[in-house]
Amino acid sequence: MSNPNVYPGQTIGILGGGQLGKMMALSAKEMGYRIAVLDPAPYGPCAQVADQHIQASFDDRKAVLQLAEVSEVITYEFENVDLTLAQELEAKGKLPQGANALRITQDRIEEKRAMEEAGVPVAPYRVVQNPEELEGVVDELGFPCVIKTTRGGYDGKGQLKLNSSKDLEDGKAFVNVHPFCVVEAWLPFDQEVSVVMTRGEDGELELFPVPENQHEHHILKRSIVPARISETLVEKARNAARYIAEHLQFIGTFAVEMFVVGEEIYVNEMAPRPHNSGHFTIEGCNVSQFDQHIRAICGLPLLKITRPYASVMTNLLGEEVSKVIQDKRYFQGAHVHLYGKDKVTEKRKMGHVTVTGNSLDEALEKAEVFNFSEVLINQKG
Repeated sequence: MSNPNVYPGQTIGILGGGQLGKMMALSAKEMGYRIAVLDPAPYGPCAQVADQHIQASFDDRKAVLQLAEVSEVITYEFENVDLTLAQELEAKGKLPQGANALRITQDRIEEKRAMEEAGVPVAPYRVVQNPEELEGVVDELGFPCVIKTTRGGYDGKGQLKLNSSKDLEDGKAFVNVHPFCVVEAWLPFDQEVSVVMTRGEDGELELFPVPENQHEHHILKRSIVPARISETLVEKARNAARYIAEHLQFIGTFAVEMFVVGEEIYVNEMAPRPHNSGHFTIEGCNVSQFDQHIRAICGLPLLKITRPYASVMTNLLGEEVSKVIQDKRYFQGAHVHLYGKDKVTEKRKMGHVTVTGNSLDEALEKAEVFNFSEVLINQKG
């Protein structure tokens, strides 16, 4: 179904009121759109800047239909949207992103199959339905390997690494609690990278520069742009993203996370929305991932992407944010984004900061002030 163009002055509805919703809303409001958000939190990040807040749970059909009634178009900021309601919104012509990408990325088995159908390389994997199957699968894949729940995992949650046969009993207990798991061979990756891209309703595809992503405690800590990988690997990553875009035919901003192993790329996960590793685009590119997303879902032309600056984006977690807001030196030469979450919690993403430079060395040097851990920013991977 072709969606009519949505022009400034009309209302965009957002399912989810976190920081991604807030940044979508800010981009939309700069262009002159009105924003309605559905979010159960009384004063979440997106509700703080929205014109209308429907406070209800995400699976409340009455509330979702109310959002549809007041909005010309609807988008979502996270994957865990009720699939039946998403399909209903799509049938009403309100959800240009469609429900298919949601269906696929909500389930790791479906996600793996979609990647294979798109023709992109993935780590060897098997599906286990019960603890009794695990030992045979591990014998086939070898140690180390990782068990992942098929639904709901993020930031390292919902997964367990098995390093040796000593971990098998823990693995069986994990599968017993989470029937239907994906078991993946552990790739000895050199780096993690991602491709954030936006596809318009007419099939136009724009890819942002490839960031190199560093994680700490399974949480994305920083994204470094450009990624310190060969041009051959950059093109392999971008080609994998193009294959996925062609296969899924999504609309809007979409992210693909990948492992670099030697001179090969393996696709790990996908997200059918703007992504944490794309935050650098706000200052590091001529157009942000959020600006492009709003253009795509509203049926407007995308902008051609240029990268005028090298960038380092660093996430600010709960235990770090107070240091930043109480010391003006952290604002020197840096773009500080605080999300306005109601509760500061350790390891919770409370904001991010981006520094730019005319060279990557310059950006990395500026980013050192935000290095609150023992991990070196300038190390690869």
